[in-house]
Amino acid sequence: MSCAGSSGYLQEPGVAPGSKTETFAAVKLTLESWRWDGVPFYIRAGKNLPVSSTEVMARLRKAPTMFPNCTAPVNYLRFRISPDVQIALGATVMDPEEKMIGRGIELVASHHPTADEMDAYERVLGDAMAGDPTLFAREDYVEEAWRIVDTVLAADTPVHLYDPGQWGPADAQGLAPPGGWDNLASTETSEF
Repeated sequence: MSCAGSSGYLQEPGVAPGSKTETFAAVKLTLESWRWDGVPFYIRAGKNLPVSSTEVMARLRKAPTMFPNCTAPVNYLRFRISPDVQIALGATVMDPEEKMIGRGIELVASHHPTADEMDAYERVLGDAMAGDPTLFAREDYVEEAWRIVDTVLAADTPVHLYDPGQWGPADAQGLAPPGGWDNLASTETSEF
């Protein structure tokens, strides 16, 4: 695990000099389950990153390729739930000239909320006021999550500073999934 503090965080009013409060984490997790044996989960989260986004990306295992000169990233399935809703499929396709050179494309389905839709916080508050527990975690789930996280929080993890507007400290690259982190430049999608 790599935890860090944004160098700008230490200058915020009310933050103690030398604070070791984490503002960034990069984590590789594995589950002790027959179903998920050998499947790594990578999480990267932090404050003051270049883009605010909540996204899950599943990189698919690399299959034998029919494109020997392919330099495209591995195929993937991406779900973004914030700031907009997207489902994307990254795939390797033949180049337009049909020279058997693979190139990557991303097929995207997006939903942009309209003015009459509630945002996430409005919906949660509305459900809380109506007594609808559907969007809320059960107590046993919360207790289990804290059991896992408490051991991490209790560790004396060194602080690695990073500049505001960056994707965290350089040390976080050591925890990157195969193919690296997906450093979104914006909420736009493009061919890679």
